[in-house]
Amino acid sequence: MPGLIPDNLLEDILNRVDIVELISGFIPLKRSGRNFKACCPFHQEKTASFMVSPDRQIYHCFGCGESGNAFKFLMKYERLEFPEAVEFLASRAGVELPRFERQNDAAAGLTTQLYRINELAADFYEGILNSNEGIRAKNYLLKRGITLETIKNFKLGFAPERWDGLINHLRQKEINLSLIEKAGLILAKDSGGYYDRFRNRIIFPIFDIKSRPIGFGARVLDDSLPKYVNSPETPVYTKGKNLYGLNFAKDSIRDSDCAVIVEGYLDFIVPFQSGIKNIAASQGTALTTDQARLLKRYTHDVVVLFDGDSAGELAALRSLDIFIEEEMNVRVAGLPKGVDPDSYVRIHGAQEFKTKIEKAQSLFDYKLAVLKGRFDCRDVQGKVKISASMLETINKIKNAVLRSEYIKKLSQELDVNEGALLQEVSKIKPERFPSGITVNAVKKISNISPVEKLLIKLMLEESELISRIREHLDPQDFKDEHASRIVSLMFDLADQGKEIGPHVLINHFAEDDVSRLVCESMFMPESPSEEHKEKVIVDCIKRIKEERVRLKKQVLHDQIKVAQGLGDEEKLNRLIEEFHALIKKR
Repeated sequence: MPGLIPDNLLEDILNRVDIVELISGFIPLKRSGRNFKACCPFHQEKTASFMVSPDRQIYHCFGCGESGNAFKFLMKYERLEFPEAVEFLASRAGVELPRFERQNDAAAGLTTQLYRINELAADFYEGILNSNEGIRAKNYLLKRGITLETIKNFKLGFAPERWDGLINHLRQKEINLSLIEKAGLILAKDSGGYYDRFRNRIIFPIFDIKSRPIGFGARVLDDSLPKYVNSPETPVYTKGKNLYGLNFAKDSIRDSDCAVIVEGYLDFIVPFQSGIKNIAASQGTALTTDQARLLKRYTHDVVVLFDGDSAGELAALRSLDIFIEEEMNVRVAGLPKGVDPDSYVRIHGAQEFKTKIEKAQSLFDYKLAVLKGRFDCRDVQGKVKISASMLETINKIKNAVLRSEYIKKLSQELDVNEGALLQEVSKIKPERFPSGITVNAVKKISNISPVEKLLIKLMLEESELISRIREHLDPQDFKDEHASRIVSLMFDLADQGKEIGPHVLINHFAEDDVSRLVCESMFMPESPSEEHKEKVIVDCIKRIKEERVRLKKQVLHDQIKVAQGLGDEEKLNRLIEEFHALIKKR
């Protein structure tokens, strides 16, 4: 896995980086004994099962099994290639990496190639906007109140009306057509060949948190439909995992400790240009857990702007429950019917917009007002519908005191018995397993012998045990294939006198299952005390040997039955002799 980067440099980087400090920059960690814990950023869960060890410099989720060191976390969380993660942490740790020739497109990782293609496409669209071909589009933006400085800052562009404008441009850069298709920039013709996805549209490049172009939004210049066409999902772009403009706004969000969430590209750009810097856009879809967790890196306070005339308002309000589940404070600011943040700022100014944000209501109050506007709260059936919808939100609140107070408030607002509401909320069943995690997946994580895991843990904690255990066990004595590979590598590294810490050991394996086993072993209950450790080691060695003998006996027993059925006397006698020798050896 390390490839061209020397092992000693990788170890140096890991030893200089504090994994707790690194991960806490992305998700909030809480101390739990000697470790830190959080709700896992890689799957949805309500109870924290994601553990980070400052002593061992590793992390492990007991819910979904994601495990690794600082490199692995960055690769998974930020979707980086291994060299990119190393480069990021090396810069952070002050470690100078050797310089290599720039990789060509064929050798570079897929995500690296897609970032480059998107960058070239963004430059192409920007160039067209600033040419004679883009005059009409630029005038449209200027009439909408977008300044030349803003156009430049957000790299706004224009896709020409040609079917092959981008294709021809990227071909001149010797970019493979199949890669351009993977980037979502072109479409295949039924008759063969390709054509540009975006034509005769204003282009809004979408950047990730590191300001890399990952996708594009494209808007028409008139009232024709569809008004917007967006990039499809690609290996570097997932709509529900990004927020438009967050790369520009993250520092202001952190400084103000509040994020304002709007819907569209211009809903973000116009307020941002007017001085509302702590803002980001959901790109026209219901908010997701991934987006909530992305915001949670910078603030726990969110204000969502709603158009009072928007379709599916209740469904959109239900999507805000994700902030409740993430223990974030979410408020809602309603705008007049038919008015969006873009037009509101242009008509009323930035100060009035800020006042709207300051007067935002809690999700409870806003949602209750919407429901009362739709159902008659004096009618029994109306009360049933309102309470059912409100209890769905209240049930997501983790703090028992806060949940109790909201139930009491709902009881008063609807003039409904509080005990009846408590009875109804108790009927709402939580998900048995976190979203995306199956029973089989959870079982698969823990089906390795605890004895083998314990012995790996002891060897990783005390490297002097490795040579001693090697006198009694071979790697093949370990039943689990991954455990056998880990032990074999530890023996080899010990021979070379190299470091064998868990955070370093993980670098030698590309497979997630091996990282998982290393981290699972290290997060087992506390090691035995010194007075009991000797007995535990002897017992582990004995049980692993006994298990290997038992399995060998089972294999021989099955082979003997086959030889008997075939009437192969010579093979039968040899197998029986081997079986008895195994018993005597034991």
